[in-house]
Order: sequence, then structure tokens, then C-alpha cells
Amino acid sequence: MTNPLPSRRRARTLALALLTALAVRSALAEPAATPLGPAASASGARTGNPASSTAGDATGRLATAPVRALDGSAPLAAEGMVEAVRRSVIAAQVPGSIVALAVKAGDRVAAGQLLARVDARSAEQTAVASDAQVVAARAALDAATREVERQRALFSKQYISQAALDRAEAQYKSARAAADAQLAQAGVARTQTGLHAVTAPYAGVVAEVPVALGDMALPGRPLFVLYDPSHLRVTAALPAGRLARLGGQPRFTVEIAGIDGAITPLRATLLPSVDPATHTADVRLDLPATPGALPGMYARVTLLGATPHADEAAGAGAAGAMPSATPSALPAIAAGPAAARAAGAPIVPPARLVVPAPAVVRRAEIAAVYVIGADGRPLLRQVRTGRPAGDGEIEILSGVSAGERVALDPQAAARLR
Repeated sequence: MTNPLPSRRRARTLALALLTALAVRSALAEPAATPLGPAASASGARTGNPASSTAGDATGRLATAPVRALDGSAPLAAEGMVEAVRRSVIAAQVPGSIVALAVKAGDRVAAGQLLARVDARSAEQTAVASDAQVVAARAALDAATREVERQRALFSKQYISQAALDRAEAQYKSARAAADAQLAQAGVARTQTGLHAVTAPYAGVVAEVPVALGDMALPGRPLFVLYDPSHLRVTAALPAGRLARLGGQPRFTVEIAGIDGAITPLRATLLPSVDPATHTADVRLDLPATPGALPGMYARVTLLGATPHADEAAGAGAAGAMPSATPSALPAIAAGPAAARAAGAPIVPPARLVVPAPAVVRRAEIAAVYVIGADGRPLLRQVRTGRPAGDGEIEILSGVSAGERVALDPQAAARLR
């Protein structure tokens, strides 16, 4: 009987060869089948590379923008949040059922005002028992006091021995210690009873009431969130490099969503630390009395520049040099490398680069932009982004240089690669 395996192998080999030949023929015939317009034909005759010309024409229709280096004196905007300087989470200190809620969210309260009451029946009974034990201890102390006085009188007449007097003295001291202990325990019981009444520690506004009547209060469980509306501030993160280039006292303005006009803060506090991941430092801006401002509202902080000190203004003059930061104005932010500090040289950080936010494409944790190369083609380049810079721009910490052009439409740029 003839073995069918060799004939099957030959048929498979012939079919594979036929498919390969058809693929090669199709690839060779494809350029000839693609018609070129007159302009493309003429360009191809001049350059001998019609494909690169077509790509160049398409890239010319791609919207681009330059990588900008922000001037150190230009205003800088950052996002911030309104928060209360004094904000307290008032929690229960004793267990028990909540039997009374005297306030609700949004109510204004005075210092010491009753907010809630926890069931105190068990604590009150304990306090009554402690008071009774105090009465008993005091009666025992009175009896021991009279007894020791009699024993001392008898001992002075030598009617009793020293040992008998010592026993009477010991009983008196024991009774006095027991009375003191019972008195202290009664005080603890009364204090515990007082903790069942929850009061406001200061005048403010009740922001949250996360419990309801009848809920079980446990030590540490939040009952109220209280804040002082007369002391509000805005916290924002600004580039540490920009702050280090400012001398004197930085000038800020604050705009709060829903409130007309810019607000000049009463005081700016620069925290003496820098986030190593974002290279930003937090600034706290104390707000004046601002009707309508509430904790949690969005705020826009604008850094206008700095008011130079008198000695800095004298030295900065005609040269137009940016005065170096002073430790008194910018604690721990103006500090540079050890060598620069030892030499007293001003620390000039690199320029702050920004690009339009739509130019940045993100995939998972990777950010990139399409940079227009020397041949006019968009090239995907990974970058490291920073904080939003305002006006629809975002800071680029590394990956591009000032003056390079980036594509504003990453999807269109990807099709032209």
C-alpha cells in the first residue's frame, strides 16, 4: 500500500510557494497602482523621493506649538483649595447611645454650647455609688481620728504600750488614704458623667454631623466636624525653583470660584520643605474676611513676583538681575547646594518649561509628546510632567528643550509617523 504522507507534504509545499509568489507580486504592483497628483509627480521628479515630500506636506498641516520657557518675572498660576485654619473633628469620649442632637450641619455655635448628649444613666449611677463610698470612707476616717487621739492620750499617761499606739496610728493613716482614694474615684465618676454632654470647643460652624439620633457613640467615633469661618486660608503648591529666584516678600492674589474679584491675602507662609517628586513647595495664604468663602472651594493662586528689600533693590537696578532669595523670606526653599551656600553665590534654577496640555499623551504612568524633528516628522518622546502652569499649559520637568515644537494633536501626529 502506498504511503500518503510524501504526497501530502509535496502538496503543502506547493501551496506555500504559491502563496509566497502571490504576496511578492502584490507588493511589487502596489506602488504602480497608487496614482500621484501633478504636484506630487513634479516633486518626485525633482527630489527622487515622493514619499518624503508627501509626509512633509502632511506635517505642514499639523498644528504645533513651541516649548516655552517661562520668564522668572511672569505671573505664575496654580490651583489651590480653601481650608479652615481651625478645623476640629469632635469625637465621643465615652460609650453610650446618642439621646439628643442639639445642632445640625450648617448651624453656628458658640464656645461651650451643647452639641449632643450621650446616655449617662449608667455613669450617673456610678457617680452616686462613688459619693456613697466617699461618705463611708469619711466616717471611717473620723472614727480612726478619734481613736488615735485617745490612744495618744493614754500613751502620754503610760497606760498603753508603744505597740498599741503604733497600731492606732496605722489604722488612722489607712483610713485617711482610703478616704482620699474614694474621693478621687468620685471625682472620676463625676468627670465621666460630664463627658456625656458634648460641647463646642470654640465658636464656629458645624460642617458635618455623621451620626443620627439613637446611634451608638464609641470613644474616638466622630460626632461633629467644626470649623472657624473667621480664619480661612488657601493652600497651593508652587514650583520651588521659581520661589527660589524671588527676593523679598512674594506677592500673591487669590481668586475663588463663585466669588467676584481677586483677593489679596493677609499673609503668605512658605512651608520649609520641598516635595522631591514634584519639586514644589506648599504656600499658605491667610485670607481676609471673605463672604461666601467656604472650606473645600476651588481657588486659583497667582504669583505676581516679589517686593524687593531695600538692599536688594539697590543691587538689582540697571543690570536687571533677579535678586537672590533671602533666608528670612524663603526659609529652606532658597537654600541651594552646600558649595553655593558656602560661597554666597545666588542659586539660579533652570528655566521652567511649559507646553499646551493637549500636546501631552498619557499611557498608564507614562507621559510623552510628539516633537517635530529636523526632517519635519513627529517623533514620540517620553517626558516627565509637573504641575499645571495655568492658561491650559502644563510644566515639563525633563524630556524637551525650549524652542522645540510639539504637536497639539497627538492622534494626528501618530498617523503621520
